[in-house]
Amino acid sequence: MLNWLLVFVPMAAGLHYLRPDAHTWIFISSAIAIIPLAGWLGRATEHIAQQTGEAVGGLLNATFGNAAEMIIAVMAMQRGLHDVVKASLTGSIIGNILLVMGAAMLSGGLKFKVQKFSVLAARSQATMLVLAVVALVVPAAFHYLSGPAGVVKEYNLSFDISIVLLISYALSLLFSLRTHKQLFTAEAAEAAHVESGVAHSWSMGKSIAVLAGSTALIAWISEMLVASVDAAAHAFGMSTIFVGVIVVAIVGNAAEHSTAILVALKNRMDLSIAIAIGSSVQVALFVAPVLILLSYVIGPRPMDLVFTPAEVLAVGLSVGVTAQIAGDGESNWLEGVQLLAVYIILGIVFFFLPDTSTGGAH
Repeated sequence: MLNWLLVFVPMAAGLHYLRPDAHTWIFISSAIAIIPLAGWLGRATEHIAQQTGEAVGGLLNATFGNAAEMIIAVMAMQRGLHDVVKASLTGSIIGNILLVMGAAMLSGGLKFKVQKFSVLAARSQATMLVLAVVALVVPAAFHYLSGPAGVVKEYNLSFDISIVLLISYALSLLFSLRTHKQLFTAEAAEAAHVESGVAHSWSMGKSIAVLAGSTALIAWISEMLVASVDAAAHAFGMSTIFVGVIVVAIVGNAAEHSTAILVALKNRMDLSIAIAIGSSVQVALFVAPVLILLSYVIGPRPMDLVFTPAEVLAVGLSVGVTAQIAGDGESNWLEGVQLLAVYIILGIVFFFLPDTSTGGAH
């Protein structure tokens, strides 16, 4: 559907190598180029999900869908742009549970009056998001309560919390894929899975090849995107935090957007919810702590988990609204509108927010 946007892949590369000073055009073309690539990545994971089930399929889509965010963040971290990294993490978390899930519920709800999904699975994932909020609130609170004397301890604090988050995420995978996997497979999802027709599925080899190819191209284009983000932000009069939270996050979430909406239109809301909430859980409990650990190896300086008050507040409110909406096991188009409305409000706030540095820029 978006294959015509692939023309921006060679366009971005040409501008990057032939016109390296055209930062604004490089940023625009790179951002657009990632969207169809992420769409192919998402399509491949959906075909894999038809053979592995909703829980594994959702995990795979979240993992490969987050590859774009992970790559963009690593590229930015290598350049010491910790504010952009943290903003993109924040944007990815709120973008998945508000924008992606909201768009999926809205589109699916316009076709089906009420869509059902596993309430136990949704609540379990929502609780993991609450853990993510705690992991953001505590370092921020420590930063503002301890004062200058506590600055030197923030890196150790962030490192230790990252280890706890990684262990928690690993145990959540054990819970959802092994010990309690029956909670994450709903009858409606299985019925829709059968109706979708495995005959139209790609082979596992083709799916993996498309995953590998699209991920490699996204990595290449992401490097161009990050290299031009600062200059482009200034050219558009946008703050670094807005670019990270909204612009970069929307580009990075393209895979989740395309797949979550597509499966919602097929009434496979368990997979759609698993992609949206599961992706946010993975960013908060896996991607963020992995980046903290990687910063000790590849970054010019270690990164901490001290996010700005605006970022912490945005994640907290987003998780609260998501838990409320996903708690009954049913969705409709109005709930999709409500999630999108919260996302737009937060986007407006970040747009008008003055450009300030986070605690990571000590």
